[in-house]
Amino acid sequence: MTIEIAIIGSGLIGTLLALGLLNRNSPHLRIQVYEQAACHRELGAGIGFTRAARHCMMRLDPRLDECLRAVATENGEPGDPDYNMRFVDGYHTYVDNDNHQPVGIEGKVYKLYAGPRGFEGCHRAHFLEEIMKLMPEGVVRFGKRLERYEYLESGRIQLVFGDGSVREVDGVIGCDGIKSRVRDLMFPNADHRPRYAHQLAYRGLIPMDQAIAHLGRHRALLQHMHCGPHAHVLHFPVDNQKLLNVVAPQTTPQTHLLTTFAHWTPFLRTLLTLLPDHLTQWPIFDLYDQPPPTYAISQVCLVGDAAHAAPPHHGAGAGLGVEDALALVTALGCAEADILSGKLTVPQALEVAFKTYSDVRYKRSQWVMRSSREVCRAYEWELFSGEAGGETAETGMMGRVFEEIRRRTMTVWGLDVEGMVGEVQGQYWRGTWGYSCF
Repeated sequence: MTIEIAIIGSGLIGTLLALGLLNRNSPHLRIQVYEQAACHRELGAGIGFTRAARHCMMRLDPRLDECLRAVATENGEPGDPDYNMRFVDGYHTYVDNDNHQPVGIEGKVYKLYAGPRGFEGCHRAHFLEEIMKLMPEGVVRFGKRLERYEYLESGRIQLVFGDGSVREVDGVIGCDGIKSRVRDLMFPNADHRPRYAHQLAYRGLIPMDQAIAHLGRHRALLQHMHCGPHAHVLHFPVDNQKLLNVVAPQTTPQTHLLTTFAHWTPFLRTLLTLLPDHLTQWPIFDLYDQPPPTYAISQVCLVGDAAHAAPPHHGAGAGLGVEDALALVTALGCAEADILSGKLTVPQALEVAFKTYSDVRYKRSQWVMRSSREVCRAYEWELFSGEAGGETAETGMMGRVFEEIRRRTMTVWGLDVEGMVGEVQGQYWRGTWGYSCF
């Protein structure tokens, strides 16, 4: 008995899912990953993983944690990491009562403690390169763009690729990102394409020695979120602290960020003057307006950004995909047991497994996707009606803003991983009740 699973897309989540399934060492499970590109070319910049996401990775394959350690950049002094995320009022200039000099960031710093390795960052491409070293030869096939699929009378699925090749499998998992072809094929009569979120993320890198010289070592080596009216700026160290990454989302194109932040704190203006003249621009898209109503239909399902692409403001997109992967590996483990025992046929078991995965993951992942937009409004003092507004914004705004950020962030970080695994197992078992051969 062989159960053949096709994973469409060999980006970060597709690769992690494949490794999690392969790590089960099942002689009955055959995994093949199909990637439309000619080689790996993961896009994106910095990503972060919560403690829950790392727990999920350890459950998928313990070797993945070492891969993350190999490419992660510490926040704070080398060898003495700081596990706080820092939020500051980047708009008002606070004045020292003793010497009446502007001190900018030295106004109150709100700290959100993540715990040891509680939120660990790295470059997406570097992490993918590291985990691909674990992938057995022949599992990933490049140059395979999925054109269509159809169900056969045998209960299997026929995949047709752009190069004319055809493959029959038992189940299909779409890990093909925000522009998912699998999602389009699952919902041929509905439009669940990503929409523009009306933001451009401007990103630039500053050499760390230059950042330290102008901003001070403490400020340059620690992550800070600068909040203010209708804008925010995030900076954190990357590339083993060789560079300072600066990200500033904007609603309209800018020739220079100093135009937007001309009246913000001296520290922030100094930070922006250190950026190169030409910044990377990332238009932000998500599935906020037209999310798919389910992540699974029969023997086909969606995982990661293909299911719930979110803006980057929680830094949770990759972590959500890792959570998805563990839930799906757990459900497929239940399905394999029922198939081998003869309780369910392969199509029946996969349908129950995929539906279970969708039912368990849908509510949380959709909440995080929506909150990723809403927390940006908190960063930019827009979430509390009537309390934002340039020069008149009250200096006490940051207290309320931080409490809202804390509430939302702790929900993102607070997944009970073992509870999720147990929920998947219980939900799968209940899902089998309707089959006569059970």
